[in-house]
Amino acid sequence: MATKVLDITKEHCPMTFVKTKIELSKLNEGDILEVLLAEGEPLDNVPRNAKEQGYNVLSVEYVEGTTHRVTIKK
Repeated sequence: MATKVLDITKEHCPMTFVKTKIELSKLNEGDILEVLLAEGEPLDNVPRNAKEQGYNVLSVEYVEGTTHRVTIKK
């Protein structure tokens, strides 16, 4: 179960990962952040950038329309 849910479906790069990183910084080690984002650049960049920053990307799932859910463990 997610510790926090972040909806960035209306945001555009590079703000998508900036906002994701800010939320991750607020969490404790082992907490889980669910990020709702749009397909395209955000879906490509947020999981890749999270991995590059050393976070554990648990899943990337299609939700509906153009929305996807990325689950990241700190």
